[in-house]
Amino acid sequence: MQGMIGKKLGMTQVYDANGQHVPVTVIEAGPCVVVQRKTAKTDGYEAVQIAFLPQKEGRLSKASAGRFKKAGVAAHRKLAEVLVDASSELQAGATVTAQLFEGVTHVDVSGVTKGQGYQGVVKRHRMGGGPQSHGHMSHRRIGAIGQRTWPARIMKNKRMPGHMGHVNITVQNLRVVQVRPDDNVLLVEGAIPGPTGALVMVRKAVKKAAKS
Repeated sequence: MQGMIGKKLGMTQVYDANGQHVPVTVIEAGPCVVVQRKTAKTDGYEAVQIAFLPQKEGRLSKASAGRFKKAGVAAHRKLAEVLVDASSELQAGATVTAQLFEGVTHVDVSGVTKGQGYQGVVKRHRMGGGPQSHGHMSHRRIGAIGQRTWPARIMKNKRMPGHMGHVNITVQNLRVVQVRPDDNVLLVEGAIPGPTGALVMVRKAVKKAAKS
């Protein structure tokens, strides 16, 4: 199994095995419950559907509630699908904990970044802006954006004001500093997407595994 759902609990700082002072993000990694096992014979590929964070059944649609009832699992808030090997014995009702990452050195974390709303080019694209001295009227404006007679239009992908943040990104190759299975907590070096309390997907690092 390559990964699981987690929740960002915030940042702190710890000492690693080498005695180095390291800033870390604390991730509540599971426990995740297996809701469905998909196989190559029935679905064309090997995977498990996992659920995270218990939820009141009344807050789910009838279709979602029926999915959990069929598996004999309590209602949960978040569902995700993770690829597994054909030899995996995970079945509906099984529980996956942070113990999955014991012995793993690096992980990839995917999540939704903090939303910044509608922003101008100075904040959104780190442009320098215009002169700040007396008499100038264009301090934080974008300036000229088009051409003259030809092509007489604004080119595609022009950096302009607009919606900033609240996008899915993946931070790769974050070092695993500590795994605490008893608390279902994973400590990774550095920052991950989203605010405190955000749901994230934690996977075993693909690129680090390929190099080893």
